[in-house]
Amino acid sequence: MEEKARDKGWAYVVVCDPDTQATFLGLHNTEKALDFIPAFDSKEAANDCFLSLPKEKGRKYEVQAVLLEELYKDAERNGFVVAMIDNDGKVIED
Repeated sequence: MEEKARDKGWAYVVVCDPDTQATFLGLHNTEKALDFIPAFDSKEAANDCFLSLPKEKGRKYEVQAVLLEELYKDAERNGFVVAMIDNDGKVIED
């Protein structure tokens, strides 16, 4: 059985420009008028969805582990929510 990062207080996210201004990849859901950060239980799930996530040309992206507590604090501070996504790109928890 795959060990989930969330069980240990961690999640995997996509980080934009990790070598310079490191920010979490944030997305917007127009139907719900909601800004969110997609987060994943495992690195494999994050990598499975990575190619289908919208990205800006010329920016560097990489999957990194982050403490959930810090992720939720940063998201709230910047007007985002955290959405846990499965490896098929479907929201499993928000």
